[in-house]
Formats: sequence, C-alpha cells, structure tokens
Amino acid sequence: MRAIRRGDAGLAVAEIRAILTHLGLLTPQPANGTARGDDADARFDEVTERAVRAFQQARGLSVDGLVGAETWRALDAARWWLGARNLYHAVPTPLVGEDIRILQERLLEMGYDVGRADGSYGAGTARAVAQFQREVGLTPDGACGPQTLFALRRLGRKVVGGRPQWLRESEQLRSSGPALVGKRVVIDPGHGGADPGVVVRDGPLRWTEADLAWDLATRLEGRLAAAGVRVHLTRGPGAAAPLPDRARAQFANDLGADLFISIHVDTSTNPAAEGVATYHFGTGNGVTSTVGERLAGLVQREIVARTGMRDCHTHAKTWELLQSTRMPAVRVDVGYLTSPADRTRLTDPRFRDTAVEAIVAAVQRMYFPLEADVPTGTFDVTTLRARARVS
Repeated sequence: MRAIRRGDAGLAVAEIRAILTHLGLLTPQPANGTARGDDADARFDEVTERAVRAFQQARGLSVDGLVGAETWRALDAARWWLGARNLYHAVPTPLVGEDIRILQERLLEMGYDVGRADGSYGAGTARAVAQFQREVGLTPDGACGPQTLFALRRLGRKVVGGRPQWLRESEQLRSSGPALVGKRVVIDPGHGGADPGVVVRDGPLRWTEADLAWDLATRLEGRLAAAGVRVHLTRGPGAAAPLPDRARAQFANDLGADLFISIHVDTSTNPAAEGVATYHFGTGNGVTSTVGERLAGLVQREIVARTGMRDCHTHAKTWELLQSTRMPAVRVDVGYLTSPADRTRLTDPRFRDTAVEAIVAAVQRMYFPLEADVPTGTFDVTTLRARARVS
C-alpha cells in the first residue's frame, strides 16, 4: 500500500484518526454538520502525524509519522480490546489484535506457554487456552469466549521465577552447548532484486543497500560455515523480487534455525546521522525475546569495539520479521549509507570483514557459559576457523 502521510485526506485518514482517538492519542473532532460527519474531509495534519509517531514509538515500530503497511496492521490490531469479540485459531490467516496480546500476557502470567506475546492467535495460543480450559473444567476447544475470559479474570498468576518462553529460550541456549558446529543460522540480506533499498551516488559510483547487505551476508556465511555452522540465505544475488518479511520468517521457522540475523544499512535526510544499531523483538512494555536481546547486545558491542563506529544502541521492535521468527532474531543496521563517514567505511572491504568478524564473535560468545565468556573485542574468530579445519 502507498503510505498515508501529512497532507492526505479522505476516508482512510478518518479511520486512522478514529483509531488514534480510541487509543487516547487524539482528541475527538467536532462534527461539521454534514450527513457523513467529517469522514470525507478528514485531513492528515500535523497533530495526526504527532499521534502516529507516538503510536509507533509505543508499539516498537519505525517512527516516521507515515502509515505504511506495518503501521496500518498495528493500528488495525490496536482497535480491539479483550472481550470485544470471540477469539479462536483461524487457518490459514490467524486473528491478530491487541486483545490477543493481552490474552497471551495473561496466560503467560499464569504459567501457560503461548510462545511470544505477539498478538497473533496461532496454534500455540490455542493449545495454551485449551490447557487452561481443561484445568478449570471448561470444554477444551482452544477458543476464548465469555466463559473462558471470566475464568481467566478470577484466577491469579501462579508463575514464580520467570515466564515460560524466557525459561525455554534460556534452556535451549544452555543445552545446545558452546560449539558452533552443527548449529543452523539463517542470514537475511536486506532488500534485493527490484528493491535496492537505500541508494546513494558518490560521483560516478552508485552504492545500494541491497548490494552491500549481500556482500556482508556472504562474508558472514563464509566465516560461519568455516566454523561448522549450517548457513542459509533468504535470497540470492539475482534480480528476483525479495520475499516479504513474513515469508522470510517462515523460511527460517521451517528450517528450525537456531538464530536469524538480518543485515541492513540505514538512511537519513541528515548527512550527519551515523553509527550502528541492532534490533531485537520486544513490545516496549517488558515483553521481549531475552536471548534475542542478549544477541543484539553482543552484536552491537562487538561492532562498536572493533570498528569505532558511533554506538546507536540496541532497540526492541515489533517489526514483523522479528516478531514472526520463532528463534532468537536480530537485525543489524551497519551504518548510514547517507553519511559520508559511514559510507567510506561501508565501501571498504576491510571494514566489511571487520564488521563480519564482530558478528561471528557475538554469535560464539552467546553460546559461551558466563564463566567462559571473554571481554568485548578480544575474541579471535580465526580460532574457530582453525578448529574447523582440524576437525
């Protein structure tokens, strides 16, 4: 869909404003006396843009003030409150909404493993609801109607020591052992094909995000494969259209990947904007992938320590690519192609090698037990390659 932005008007803008008003981010507009109210004349003004930005910030979306496909899906989901409709597992397209996320949060507090509280009523949520229904004497159909909601509201939390998905992620990491040999990693080079991503011309040279992401991804693929990792890429170098985010996440889920690493570069209208940032799944209200957050922190610190880039920190986001993956997933934006300083780095193959070494070091450190970890920037990734050759 074309992004809706400041200056636009019409019924779509009216619907956006209605949802933002329902969420308390806008004050209601008085009716103008016409039969249709102000729907047809609703304008996407500065106040609406500020409300959209506030919504995006609160929901872990990219804060740009535009209502594109991802922001619209989040707005559409936010209109629902728990109890406003019956919830059930729909195939092939599951129900989504803020009411489902609240339900998942409630089940997690009570010790039922729904996986991530992602606002999608999938098979895991249906199983958790059915388990709860069975334990309280209701028909275990996996659907959440008035009786199930009443039972949920009258019972208190019973989890002590951590939520089920936190414990599961941590235990899977611990039990997999410190060696990288045999682990499966999906690398996602951003954009590609007809979608070049960020494009910058520097004299006679033309640099694109898709090409740089592909180069970084293939370098990372080689380093990890040399350490015995089974590596898969979400796209090739050709002209085919890139898969949408949900399809790339499903690709990793179907493979049963241990980790998912998405590689991008950033852009800004301000040429002074520079630095590296890393993202993991999180809703901004305490719901997060703990292992994904740890991996994001390691990647961020290793790249900053080894390259000297500006530290733009790690951030929790609800981007579909991070939300739909069932394994720890991170996205790293390795600098701003629109920054002269970062562009000089990104277009230098030696820098790209250093950035890739930092990511490999972060992946290995994530599997080290705490007592065997090493200071940031000190792990020698060539030892992984040496061990792989000896074996």
